[in-house]
Amino acid sequence: MNNNFFSSLTQQFTPIINPTFKKEDYFPLDLSTANRDLDIDMLTRPHEHHVFLQAYLAKNNAKVAYGGYLEQRPLYDRSDYFQATDPKDKRNIHLGIDLWCDEGTAVLSPLEGEIHSFKRNENFGDYGPTIILKHKIGEHTFHTLYGHLSLASLEGKEVGQKVGGGEVIATLGNPDVNGDYAPHLHFQIVIDMEGKEGDYAGVGSHNTLDFYKKNCPDPNLLLKIY
Repeated sequence: MNNNFFSSLTQQFTPIINPTFKKEDYFPLDLSTANRDLDIDMLTRPHEHHVFLQAYLAKNNAKVAYGGYLEQRPLYDRSDYFQATDPKDKRNIHLGIDLWCDEGTAVLSPLEGEIHSFKRNENFGDYGPTIILKHKIGEHTFHTLYGHLSLASLEGKEVGQKVGGGEVIATLGNPDVNGDYAPHLHFQIVIDMEGKEGDYAGVGSHNTLDFYKKNCPDPNLLLKIY
């Protein structure tokens, strides 16, 4: 499965949060180490970060801030969960795309599939409630991961449960349950789950980047936000 395969699965902008939001309602957000204007301390305080995001979106006449694929981010320095003795093993490169908006926002599957697994990941800075879908297109099987959800999103879910394209599968959680972040969706494509269930690395290191770039292609190939 290459980039052309994933790009061919959708023909236009494909929403995975509130379907009333249009492509024009999305605005880019740079949380990388390259952004010298970034208030790193503010990012570690989720309620302040959310206030900042609301002002940022209002200023840019937008409803959703997006970005993050392969960004190297300073945010992960706050959690031991991402640290390592060798700097090149420290996990700080984001492997999905983030969509920042409001708690309670509906989350949709872009394609039909079934529930592969789900779990509440409770490490500090982790996903919180997470759902992973499995998609089979012809002879190809891959997965999509949805992190930082509400606890209610896991209720009534069953492994193997069928999901339609465009179907609401969850809502966004708040900082108390979502890993201590401002409300947002982490969306990621995962080709090989490597035997994992309810969880998969959403942040990689320099030493693992080549593998993850192949196993976790750019989510925008499906979403076509930009």
